[in-house]
Amino acid sequence: MAAEALRKGKVIVYPTDTIWGLGCDATNSKAVERLFKIKKKKEQNNLIALIDSISRLKNYLKVVPPMALDLIAFAANPISIVYPGARNLAKNVMGLDGSVCIRVTNDPFCKALVQQFGKAIASSSANITGEATPLFFAQISDEILKNADHIVGLHQDEVKAPRASSIIKLESDGQFTVIRS
Repeated sequence: MAAEALRKGKVIVYPTDTIWGLGCDATNSKAVERLFKIKKKKEQNNLIALIDSISRLKNYLKVVPPMALDLIAFAANPISIVYPGARNLAKNVMGLDGSVCIRVTNDPFCKALVQQFGKAIASSSANITGEATPLFFAQISDEILKNADHIVGLHQDEVKAPRASSIIKLESDGQFTVIRS
């Protein structure tokens, strides 16, 4: 049902490999606008495109930097990488410089969701901009739940202390910067 909602341009609330997120079709600018509206987010940034495999990177990047493959393969925890040269994504998913932040998920549910949907999911934390990030389902505000189109019924009773992913920015010259560890 979540994949069907994504195909229809809807915004979902779902458990990711890190924290609970708001997600939508990363190729649909109207769906992304709706996600921003639910979050009360004005500027375009801080979205992650969630994908299921390293092989899917080539669909969304002009060039897949070899260093990225090593970073993903050897990361002990979820890692999101900001890449230059985004393509095939809604403009409002990309940074103003044409970059995109992508995370290859290892979470079984998220992998299956991306596979069923067949495309990247634009994802952001399930909170109003400026409010605390919900670490588990019970912390998601009623306003977010009321405005989302679909709520995934998985893991709602779990209380754990997840962490946001590490974020690394790769430059076209091979240099990188750690944005969040």
